[in-house]
Amino acid sequence: MRTLDQQLLTGERALFKSRELVITNSVFADGESPLKESRDISIHHSIFKWKYPLWYSEHIHVENSTFLEMARSGIWYTRDISIHDSIIDAPKALRRSSGIRLVNVNLPNAQETLWNCEGVCLEHVTAHGDYFGMNSQNIEIDDLTLVGNYAFDGAKNIEIRNAKLISKDAFWNCENVTVYDSLIIGEYLGWNSKNITFINCTIESNQGMCYMDHLVIKQGKLIHTDLAFEYSTIDVDTATKIDSVKNPMAGRIKAKDIGELILDDEDIPAANTRYELEQAGEPCEL
Repeated sequence: MRTLDQQLLTGERALFKSRELVITNSVFADGESPLKESRDISIHHSIFKWKYPLWYSEHIHVENSTFLEMARSGIWYTRDISIHDSIIDAPKALRRSSGIRLVNVNLPNAQETLWNCEGVCLEHVTAHGDYFGMNSQNIEIDDLTLVGNYAFDGAKNIEIRNAKLISKDAFWNCENVTVYDSLIIGEYLGWNSKNITFINCTIESNQGMCYMDHLVIKQGKLIHTDLAFEYSTIDVDTATKIDSVKNPMAGRIKAKDIGELILDDEDIPAANTRYELEQAGEPCEL
């Protein structure tokens, strides 16, 4: 493979349609779409300063590199890309792409990033920005710290482990999501979603987990969580008190206690939901 080392690349489409290229210690300065339509490119210790660096590309590997803020909308319509030990300080960074792997990547400006993507693997990733992961599918995540509202709206087939998510309206309109060993903080969690499972997770959510079809919580902790489960079908097992529960459609709730149980919708038979509470150390049923 040909190598470019310590280059200053300027102008529109500076390396358009490049093939089998190693780029090291280089700077992509002013000039849009420098690597558009590229294939089999390996990039190391380099800096992207301008818009649309990797569009319609395939088989891209990036290490120890930086995408500055104006490298916005940087990776669209690209297949098979891995980014390791890098910073992406640019919004709208990944869209309509597939075969994505991010390892040890920091995205401090991740607004509207990872949209409509397929086949995503994130390991040891930190991100800050709203609407992360919208409408993407087939996602595997281990060790994600995300601060940003509306995370994963409309996404499907997600497995998350060891995450910290601070996100209002997270997991709306989702299908087939399993979250393990994670912390989730944010109101209105999970509305209008189907087949969502939280295992060994700590959740804090005002009016969370409503309008959900087949919500499962195993070995969970629900702290300061109120008006939960309205119009949802549920199987909930938590070691903590739930502040309030409102009009669940059907299922089971096992908890230490429920501060307030609100059953004021006459169209929902109260007997559809079974309650198993531990009060004064003794299990009981409502």
